[in-house]
Amino acid sequence: MTTVYDEAIDLIARGHTAEELLAFKPSPEAQQRFEDLIAREKTAGLLPEESEELDRMMELHRMLTLAKSRARIRLHQNA
Repeated sequence: MTTVYDEAIDLIARGHTAEELLAFKPSPEAQQRFEDLIAREKTAGLLPEESEELDRMMELHRMLTLAKSRARIRLHQNA
């Protein structure tokens, strides 16, 4: 199973333009996993390893949000 974490690391590893970073979206499978973990956390609870996985996903989401914000600024400055 590929996680959104793996997909983002692949994006970083291969290098990217600001446009590619802004276009990045997790695969439908990774997005579904993220949504499932959030839903289960709110209802039934998570196993410790699932909680860690969700924590990593949330941190990655914050980092990507900041990176995309900076990419937008860079594109605007270069326009």
